[in-house]
Amino acid sequence: MKTKINLLTIIPSQMQQCLFLLMMILAVTGCSDDDDDELIGNWVERSVFDGTPRSSAISFTINNTGYMGTGFDGDDYLKDFWKYDIEGNFWSQLADFPGVERSAGVGFIISGNGYAGTGFDGDNELSDFYQYNPSTNMWTSITDFTGGARRGAVAFNSTSTGYVGTGFDGDNDKKDFWKYDPSTDQWTELLGFGGDKRRDAVTFSIGEKVYLGTGISNGLNQEDFWVFDTTTEVWDALRDLDDNDDYQIIRNSAVGFSIGNRGYVACGNLGLGSSNSVWEYDPASDLWEEKTQYEGISREDAIAFYNGTRAFVALGRSGTLYLDDNREFFPLESEDEDD
Repeated sequence: MKTKINLLTIIPSQMQQCLFLLMMILAVTGCSDDDDDELIGNWVERSVFDGTPRSSAISFTINNTGYMGTGFDGDDYLKDFWKYDIEGNFWSQLADFPGVERSAGVGFIISGNGYAGTGFDGDNELSDFYQYNPSTNMWTSITDFTGGARRGAVAFNSTSTGYVGTGFDGDNDKKDFWKYDPSTDQWTELLGFGGDKRRDAVTFSIGEKVYLGTGISNGLNQEDFWVFDTTTEVWDALRDLDDNDDYQIIRNSAVGFSIGNRGYVACGNLGLGSSNSVWEYDPASDLWEEKTQYEGISREDAIAFYNGTRAFVALGRSGTLYLDDNREFFPLESEDEDD
């Protein structure tokens, strides 16, 4: 004779166990949400770009003015150039970039003048370079970049010298660096960088130090992180960007900027599409902290304007959607989604 089991005698204890497990899951989830809510930083909408939405533009900042131009709008490569008045919060169109239309070029500043060049015109990588004089709104051709044609490079500057390095030349990712002297109009190779090859990396400057990281090579986002001293022209390795298991900094096609004595990496592609996450770097401790995410749509290939005290992230693309919005970051404020 088969024994009959009365289900009513076991359901209560099983329900109690399930209820206990459910409460534990909800508690853990609640803690996680609370942690997310505690992230500091606030993004405030600023004047939307007047021109065509785009990604992979060239940008640089001179005092309280951000300069931006070229890029790709999903159909066409561009050569128009614009400035953003940080104090007045408005855009104005300038003289067109004199080279061919392009995206993924680089820019830097020396002694109040802007410099822009390299990139990709849809068929070829480029090496031409130009100086922009903001007082006359005129462009002048300078010596082509001696390191060779490339796109997706990085650029930065000291008070008297510009630097360009890394990128992709059409066949190979690069790790070389070159410096430009405007007094002689010559490029000289700069030795000593021990990092990996990459394209689409970021830099940010704090005082006389320039920090470089992220980027992609052979399909892998790069994890090494470096500092360059513009007074000695020496590179030093810092902790890798995956040094802490909680870090999610590794990415490509992001933007870098600084405010005060902190550096930031924002947006980009973490490997599964566009991101809007933001990480803050403290050079005193060589550690990172996650900040409030960029409040606009997630994006890559954006631009950043920053003058040491204020910073803006604008434009870029999310998949095939090209963007024209612009936001300022306040790292010490709590998030306010209504501003």
